[in-house]
Amino acid sequence: MSRAVESSAVAAPGVGQAAVVLLSGGLDSATCLALARAEGYACHALSVDYGQRHRVELNAAREIAGALGAASHRVVRVDLGAIGGSALTDPSVAVPESPGDGIPVTYVPARNTTLLSLALGLAEALDLRDIFIGANAVDYSGYPDCRPAFIEAFEALANLATRAGVEGQRFRIHAPLIALTKGEIIAQGLAHDLDYAATISCYQADADGRACGVCDSCRIRRAGFQAAGVTDPTRYQPGRGPEP
Repeated sequence: MSRAVESSAVAAPGVGQAAVVLLSGGLDSATCLALARAEGYACHALSVDYGQRHRVELNAAREIAGALGAASHRVVRVDLGAIGGSALTDPSVAVPESPGDGIPVTYVPARNTTLLSLALGLAEALDLRDIFIGANAVDYSGYPDCRPAFIEAFEALANLATRAGVEGQRFRIHAPLIALTKGEIIAQGLAHDLDYAATISCYQADADGRACGVCDSCRIRRAGFQAAGVTDPTRYQPGRGPEP
């Protein structure tokens, strides 16, 4: 169902532990990579081309992996568009441009389960036991697979469903952003000199990576920079940015 389509060495691994870090190219995952690197992990970044309409984020992921000194960066392709059920994988479903009630149509069925499963497979193949994901359950869109209960359940699954786990070599799923506000996340990234201008969070960014400014992800991101008290470095499509 999936295959690695890109694997490139970015920098020599550092001394100490190593980990797999899921890297979408967005604000949260980039911050997660910066924090893992700051903790001394040699990071093997994993991005997933799952058929998302905002595939331009993968270009950002490549840039961020290089800038943050990832030990390697892989892009794996899985066609979640064949399943559908989300505005992010089905072009016939519009991305909402105003807040709604409940879980929005930008929720991708089983996305984080799929991404963590791929990260788990890579970790076991590389004989690593630590996996980082930039999931957040505070300033987010209400996706069920971003909650602490999901992260805990997946860690339990990882240690039941793998040879390493059965042999007592426990996997650890790290979600360092899970209880932080977006402003707090941004402050943490800036403390580690993360260039947020390189990240892409927009669900319908154009081919140049410029944000629409109106989708849920754009609204949450913009509010985060305001809360952090710093200038929003996001590149917006003409006429779509915040009022000067």
